[in-house]
Amino acid sequence: MDPLKQKLQQKIEVLSKDIKTLRKENATVKVDDVSLGQVFGGMRGVKSMIWETSHLDPIEGIRFRGHSIPELKNLLPKAKGGREPLPEGIFWLMLVGEIPTEEQVKYLQDQWKRRSNIPDHTYKVLNALPITTHPMTQFITAINSMQTESIFSRRYAEGMNKYEYWDATYEDSMNLIAKLPRIAAYIYRRTYHNGDHINPDISLDWGGNFAHMLGINKPDFKSLMRLYLTIHADHEGGNASAHTTHLVGSTLSDAYLSFSSAMCALAGPLHGLANQEVIKWVFHMLDVLGTQQPTKEQIAEYVNNTLNAGKVIPGYGHAVLRRPDPRFVAQKAFAQEYIHDSDIINVVWKTFEVVPPILEGLGKVKNPWPNVDAHSGALLVHYGMKEYSFYTVLFGVSRALGVLASLCWSRAYNFPLERPKSVTTEWVRNYLAEQVNQKA
Repeated sequence: MDPLKQKLQQKIEVLSKDIKTLRKENATVKVDDVSLGQVFGGMRGVKSMIWETSHLDPIEGIRFRGHSIPELKNLLPKAKGGREPLPEGIFWLMLVGEIPTEEQVKYLQDQWKRRSNIPDHTYKVLNALPITTHPMTQFITAINSMQTESIFSRRYAEGMNKYEYWDATYEDSMNLIAKLPRIAAYIYRRTYHNGDHINPDISLDWGGNFAHMLGINKPDFKSLMRLYLTIHADHEGGNASAHTTHLVGSTLSDAYLSFSSAMCALAGPLHGLANQEVIKWVFHMLDVLGTQQPTKEQIAEYVNNTLNAGKVIPGYGHAVLRRPDPRFVAQKAFAQEYIHDSDIINVVWKTFEVVPPILEGLGKVKNPWPNVDAHSGALLVHYGMKEYSFYTVLFGVSRALGVLASLCWSRAYNFPLERPKSVTTEWVRNYLAEQVNQKA
């Protein structure tokens, strides 16, 4: 039997019973108060879902099953001769809560290689799209086209028992994750390299093979892909793409449809598309300043001009974090180790020195620190990937690891259809009037 599935089943048998008892005995326990500010403000911070795979602390940043990114860089298995963690390891960790051995990661690599073939009709669907179609639209379309392969959908139609939902979801998740690098690389080569596709190298790991198929042959790029795919894998359940996976999955849509919907959310400028907005802003700044090596004073002037024009500085600020994003710090450490004297990297580092004090001086910004998007684009540009409209696809490949691992647990716990209560503004006015009358 699949050892990862067997381990997952063992944990499900224990934890699902615990959760059932917990819900039954504590259903009326109050854990949060909701303000009208949250009702009108996108439900910001409302505690309203379970997400086992990661937790976001405002100070310490993202923790995957209790482990910080610096800890995982030491604990997770690495490619032979490499120094960056393998993303296969973080998927194993998120799914079953244990740091995998090298042997377990090798097993997962072999599984994903075996499951990675793409249906012929998916290539036909992609090739039918105009070459100018945004890469995220192509990515979403390809994922939807592969829904024909859904094991969950087939077994549900056959009358599957609800206690088997997690099993079928696991199989779909494993199959989909295995296929995503090939799909993403196909879109990249089709869109930006005249359809000059590169065959997979099955001797490589999941992230290394992805880098190979993208066609960027600089030695450290495989290491960057492993790090990138690891640190972008999850960011607790409240972010838009994770929550969308949870919401759509709660209808019992399969992993393909649930993940496709998540990618629709990731494609928004206020979510995953932010990574391309950062590098666009940097490129525009360099064009305006007329130099690839601006001084900190020049950057500060441009930042102030941007703010005075009523615009934001992309890549700075976060809804939860109150310190520099550990994912930014991890990428900065990567650049310090592997990259020397790069103009675009130096611009990012100077911006990091300049922007936070300016934002703090405004007196309105709770978090003036950089998030993950502030650095990722510059690293990709350094290695030759200047096509920033593709960056969110990279993000999506990574994010599949966390949201699909969590979807398996949602099905294991048999969580119900998500259905929050909405109110009208008239209801709000009447409620406020009642509160005033009660106090009178």
